Amino acid sequence: MASSNSYKLRCSIPGHEMDVRGLATAVFPEGAFVSVSRDRTGRVWVPNSSPDRGFTEMHCMSGHSNFVSCVCIIAPSETYPRGLIATGGNDNNICVFTLDQPQPLFTLKGHKNTVCTLSSGKFGTLLSGSWDTTAKVWLNEKCMMTLQGHSAAVWAVIILPEQGLMLSGSADKTIKLWKAGRCEKTFTGHEDCVRGLAVISNTEFFSCSNDTSIRRWLVTGECVQVYYSHTNFIYSLAVFPNGQDFVSTGEDRTLRIWRNGECSQTIRLPAQSVWCCCILPNGDIAVGASDGIIRVFTESEDRMASVEDLQAFEDELSKATIDPKTGDLGDIKVEDLPGREHLNEPGNRDGQTRLIKDGQKVEAYQWSVSDGRWMKIGDVVGGSNQQTSKSVMYEGKEYDYVFTIDVNEGGPSMKLPYNVSEDPWLTAHNFLQKNDLSPMFLDQVANFIIENTKGHVVGPAQPAGGDPFTGGARYIPGSADDRPGFGADPFTGSVFQNVCSPASLLCPSQSFVLSSAAKLKELNGGAPQEHKLSEEILENLESLLLSVSGPNSSEPPLTIQQINLLWKASHWPDDIVFPVLDIMRLAVRHPQVNETLCGEAEGVQLCNHLLSLMRPEGRPANQMLALRTLCNCFSGRHGRALLMAQRETVLSRAADLATVCNKNIHVALATLVLNYAGCLHSQPDLEAKAQCLSVASRALETVQDREAVFRLLVALGTTVASDQTAKDLARSLGVNSQISKYSSVSDPAKVGECCQLILKELQ
Repeated sequence: MASSNSYKLRCSIPGHEMDVRGLATAVFPEGAFVSVSRDRTGRVWVPNSSPDRGFTEMHCMSGHSNFVSCVCIIAPSETYPRGLIATGGNDNNICVFTLDQPQPLFTLKGHKNTVCTLSSGKFGTLLSGSWDTTAKVWLNEKCMMTLQGHSAAVWAVIILPEQGLMLSGSADKTIKLWKAGRCEKTFTGHEDCVRGLAVISNTEFFSCSNDTSIRRWLVTGECVQVYYSHTNFIYSLAVFPNGQDFVSTGEDRTLRIWRNGECSQTIRLPAQSVWCCCILPNGDIAVGASDGIIRVFTESEDRMASVEDLQAFEDELSKATIDPKTGDLGDIKVEDLPGREHLNEPGNRDGQTRLIKDGQKVEAYQWSVSDGRWMKIGDVVGGSNQQTSKSVMYEGKEYDYVFTIDVNEGGPSMKLPYNVSEDPWLTAHNFLQKNDLSPMFLDQVANFIIENTKGHVVGPAQPAGGDPFTGGARYIPGSADDRPGFGADPFTGSVFQNVCSPASLLCPSQSFVLSSAAKLKELNGGAPQEHKLSEEILENLESLLLSVSGPNSSEPPLTIQQINLLWKASHWPDDIVFPVLDIMRLAVRHPQVNETLCGEAEGVQLCNHLLSLMRPEGRPANQMLALRTLCNCFSGRHGRALLMAQRETVLSRAADLATVCNKNIHVALATLVLNYAGCLHSQPDLEAKAQCLSVASRALETVQDREAVFRLLVALGTTVASDQTAKDLARSLGVNSQISKYSSVSDPAKVGECCQLILKELQ
């Protein structure tokens, strides 16, 4: 098949009534792709055999109550051999469709604002990003994890081929790498919103930004290359199969093709915003823009549009109007521009722009290497003088408009700056976020901008007739329009096969009771006067210790006073509190202490106090004893209820201690995760199980002690046992490959045996 090594128009598809915001290559039929639009629909396009080398609409999907912002394909499975289509919208929902039904198969609800990016992974995993600043991991119609850490909208997400690794790019200018639900690394370098991400390989990826740059990163954190060519926001990226060359689109009205690290071709479009792109299996490029038209470009001469259609596309481009305020052309001084004779000189590179003066008119031309000529790309409306007279200064920047917005009657008014080249919906969103206003006002503010900027539109010139390239009804920014625990003996290696009673929960009791009391007295003797305990208090604590140290104790019943004194003493200074914590971790196993300290009123205070002792920079002895205390809280009904209610906070803080190099801390951490897994075994709380999987999986990366490893393996096995969705999530997180190294461990044998059982469960 002949190739010109230069992309030209294959066809234009005027299939949507408003902006085309997302494109994705379909698995089926061959050569097909999916588009989504502000017109609230998604459409599947298949290549046809007609002379125009175009595409035919095969399927139209509707289910969103507002604009559709993004789309991705969920890979085929046994249930859905043709794959599924997932779309995200401004209604905060994700709709999932089959290829033969116009209505959603199911809808995923959970985000609190626009879902603006989607990516799919193995085993049906779906990753979404939203203006609510979070990303979410979905599996089997359930939200399994919420990834929190960005401080602004999450504009881009991708799942890397290496199982369990996910990336998110945000308006906070950062990119975050997530593993098993936890942020492992933050990439900084972009100077404005990160708008797009694209996978290169297991170890590399691209990002693009409003700062007009594209960056190439290693997952280890290094930025290895920065690419410049765009002159305005860059919205999307797509990588060719060779993993090196790629394409990008943006607010400068262009599609750019990059080869060997250089921009080898610039294709300008007759639309201001080129929102999205995808690469088809045959190497053709599909792009979607703000004029509602999908355009497909090809380097195969066999598939290029006819000479007449190519000329029509060029004519339409030449009629476009370009506003200097978009920044695409730099500062323009009409009096300094050369005349038409300047076009007799050839350009230096593909995509180079040149402005010429024709009377009082300014025209923009672009150099085409493949054609060896200058192509007109539009008329420039307004020079620098007009720009200055029409601009309004606000916070040191020039804007076309600065509106005064009154949200609350009698309250302070707020300023909303706006340029006609901007998307009113994005401007409205940023305004609401900056001023901490409810997203409920989004439509109201955006419509206010549209209504008050009528007649000031940057975009293609409108012919009188319905030209097939213009899409007359398109959207243009600015135009109006008490439960069982884990299994049997936790040391048998088959723990997660048989569920039994909470008595099986691991509540360690080994302690040197007398030495704890003696150490307490010793430290009290040297304690600062304001922290010194009286003899009476010491006697009460010793009496309490004897009462809780064994079931056959002949000591008198505990008193509330003793328990209160224990609570008070636990607030000793960090450097001397450890003997009190040793008493407390034993005491919480006693039903009366468990009820008193873990009850509804006091429980949260206990939890917060123990978590404060578990700070990563804290003392290892306190960290270990606080973890053991939490483990022992599971021995009573009130303690279990408390820790289940505080699960997310407790496990998050505990997980940070996996990096502390201390065997005893690792065993205590593993025991805590195991106790949670036991309590969750018979519950349908998938998000809680996902956190258990995440914490256990991450801990296994650093923990070396075999007893701790064993307990973490038991926790994994308990979590996935009898729960197909939990098993699917474990597979998608790469648990199989992570733990396989333990399958051959023979010292102790229980580690290898337990690992083999889990691998069998996950087959």
